[in-house]
Amino acid sequence: MQALRFHAARDLRIEDIPRPAKPGPGQVVLRNRFVGICGTDLHEYSYGPIFIPTQPHPFTGASGVQVLGHEFGGVIEAVGDGVTSVSVGDRVAVQPLIMPRSGDYYAARGLYHLSDKLALAGLSWIGGGMAEAALLNDYNVERIPDEMSDEEAALVEPTAVAVYACDRGGVSAGSSVLITGAGPIGILTMLAARAAGATQLFISDLNDTRLEMARSILPGVVTLNPKRDKVDEAVRAASEGGVGCNIAIECVGNEHALKACLAAVRKQGVVVQTGLHPHENPLDWFQVTFKDVDIRGSWAYPTHLWPRVIRLISSGQLPASKVVTRRIRLAEAVSDGFEALLDPAGTQLKILIDLS
Repeated sequence: MQALRFHAARDLRIEDIPRPAKPGPGQVVLRNRFVGICGTDLHEYSYGPIFIPTQPHPFTGASGVQVLGHEFGGVIEAVGDGVTSVSVGDRVAVQPLIMPRSGDYYAARGLYHLSDKLALAGLSWIGGGMAEAALLNDYNVERIPDEMSDEEAALVEPTAVAVYACDRGGVSAGSSVLITGAGPIGILTMLAARAAGATQLFISDLNDTRLEMARSILPGVVTLNPKRDKVDEAVRAASEGGVGCNIAIECVGNEHALKACLAAVRKQGVVVQTGLHPHENPLDWFQVTFKDVDIRGSWAYPTHLWPRVIRLISSGQLPASKVVTRRIRLAEAVSDGFEALLDPAGTQLKILIDLS
């Protein structure tokens, strides 16, 4: 079968590889339908290996050349012994985290995403979404309802990141929320915050094209460009009592964006760090103390979020498909997918690869 595999930075190859064998106990074979190109995939392509292991992974044993893609869905082709959660022919969304299910401190508490032995389909497993088929564990697939499209199934994973960020921030009815970064995760977080009941939304980005996209996706959102707007001042000026927003969610992994969150949030507000920072970044800890704020990390998502996120998307409450700006074929993945997303013009948000 055809697959897009990572060999090294700037070295992705479409290759013929064996189709997954018959699934073992507790496993399934999935015929992949759509897969999204994630920011993590872009980082691996540009600078990797980062999360792709160069030595055998402590849980999966995977290393070296990898089939990319962890935002995907498809149709169950085969099930192994003991699988009862799905059947052949079921359409599913993939929850790509792979980890010990027992004998692990965090697994015993249902916090599988915090396992020290965490692996990910499409980075540190035997397969991924950028191939015609994938072998997965039964806990990696969740059946989707008839009203959910195959494209939407591939958006459950990034939407789960956004929903969890809002959970960590405590977004609720009437919340005032600043989101820094109008990339796919930032805009999905904006939509997740609105679905959670936020009534005042601000989003900042250095790219006016993406800010325009944010306004078209969610009319009424206040867009700010730090090149010409003082983000914290604008948020405070528009907020109740002029004190700032309740919650600020950083979706860039940028020092200045994080500082803007701290400056814009009110006293006893919450700052959520979702973007991955490439290095240590300084923060004014006097202001953290003086403002009595909470600063919370948001790592991936609890795996039990999948049914909830599927309901949010399939019901239309969280229209995740609005972030999709292009659909391409696997043969075009590098030129029209990875390279297009790395274009500084930022005209693309989420690109899906159609594997049908």
